[in-house]
Amino acid sequence: MSIVKEKKTAIITDYKKHEKDTGSSEVQIALLTERINSLAVHFKKHKKDHHSRRGLLMLVNRRRKLLDYTKKTNEAKYKELLKKLGLRK
Repeated sequence: MSIVKEKKTAIITDYKKHEKDTGSSEVQIALLTERINSLAVHFKKHKKDHHSRRGLLMLVNRRRKLLDYTKKTNEAKYKELLKKLGLRK
């Protein structure tokens, strides 16, 4: 499931560090979270789509690695990001 261009640019503007930032870990985590959420909606309708489920697991793993990196480098930014994205309860 791809993200619509307008939605992607909105996410990038919300999480970027500076004007030309499109690839920082915070932006990548936010984009991955959006893709994961859209796939979760997809799986409610298509329960037996196991090929896409593998892709979902790979996205979740990539997001986990980026979150671990962010926590290691800047814990305050990590906590702010979790709160903003609503990942931890």
